[in-house]
Amino acid sequence: MMHSAEQSVIRRAPMGWNSWDCYGAGVTEDTVRKNAEWMAENLKPYGWEYIVVDIQWSGPDAKTHDYIPFQELAMDEYGRLIPAVNRFPSAAGGQGFRPLAEYIHSLGLKFGIHIMRGIPRLAVHRNLPVYGSEYTAAQIAQASNICEWNPDMYGLNPEHPGSRAYYDSIFALYAEWGVDFIKLDDICREMPRQAGELKMISESLRSCGREMVLSISPGPALPEYAGLYRETSNMWRITDDFWDRWELLYDMFARAERWAGHTGAGHWPDADMLPIGPILQDYDPKNRTRFTPDEQVTMMTLWCIFRSPLMIGGDLTGFDEFTRSLVTRTEILAMHQNARHAHQVWRKKNEQRKTEYVLWTAVNAAGGQYAAVFNLSDDPGNGEAAEIEFSLDDLEIDGAGAKMTELWSGAGTEVSRRITVQVPPHGAKAFLLVPAT
Repeated sequence: MMHSAEQSVIRRAPMGWNSWDCYGAGVTEDTVRKNAEWMAENLKPYGWEYIVVDIQWSGPDAKTHDYIPFQELAMDEYGRLIPAVNRFPSAAGGQGFRPLAEYIHSLGLKFGIHIMRGIPRLAVHRNLPVYGSEYTAAQIAQASNICEWNPDMYGLNPEHPGSRAYYDSIFALYAEWGVDFIKLDDICREMPRQAGELKMISESLRSCGREMVLSISPGPALPEYAGLYRETSNMWRITDDFWDRWELLYDMFARAERWAGHTGAGHWPDADMLPIGPILQDYDPKNRTRFTPDEQVTMMTLWCIFRSPLMIGGDLTGFDEFTRSLVTRTEILAMHQNARHAHQVWRKKNEQRKTEYVLWTAVNAAGGQYAAVFNLSDDPGNGEAAEIEFSLDDLEIDGAGAKMTELWSGAGTEVSRRITVQVPPHGAKAFLLVPAT
């Protein structure tokens, strides 16, 4: 189980920004600083706080979402990856990410980085020494244990004492830099083969002397290993990379239903980043999310009642008013913080009418009960909202009626036992209900 000090880091599911959706492997320090400044000015009052630099920050030539196989990575004499100075100039002189982390901390935010499981291939080929041990990289690596989608690293032998020494050394380095969040890749769905390495990594992180959130990727996570995920990490991905396609959002409802019972203080099933605003900017600066406004409301509503971590994927500095309003709706973010025992109540599909409606509910820790109504039906072409009916019986609310407030609009009304709401195709509405006294 997690120590109480570690749980205190994330009393609620983390909220932040990650560079992957907008800049892939090619993000630069300038872009990170600008997004941090925008978050501090516009989003920090709403609870957004993490700024996370995603994959291949040690690659001098990385420019897009496409990986460069076998590229020359920047590392120190002990095989520990360090930021590429041409992309992160403040890392010069052996400073690593310390100056960037200090700047982000000065804004009142927290700093995170992506890492891959294992040790750099180049460190193994050069047989570099492992810091603080008598071992070398070649002695601890498993050359047959390679990520199938990124060849930068070799996995480590969890039975070799030098492997723990290597992980201890990198987390000691990250602690010196001031890192608050680790996104650990190539491990979540790789069970049971990588279970030993995950346990070792978790133990090294917890022993480094600095509190850090541990987020593990990629998904889909395996339900039979839920106990291991909770024991070793704070966040685990329940999906592969989530992008701005309706079929992926539609699929998330089944995933969220499957994992809802595993959400709690210090451990969060992760539905992945929110691909909103400007994304894929390394391909075309004009690219923006393909999700419609209604689909973005659906996504945000599901993520918040389910209490997934919220990691914005788009470039914050290019947000329009709608996107900004999407992530600053106080009542929706309160649901993200206060929802308890969230679960799907029913899912009704009518093949003949080509309709599909979903009802979720959760207890509000601050009082009352949440309900989220989703219209998963495709738009028949007229854009008309569907009338969806649910009842206080569905929500197990006693009494003759309730006061109901729609959280996106703020509209309030008194309702009796049966309730009818209008929801557009691919849209959602969220409500707080307080029983009438």
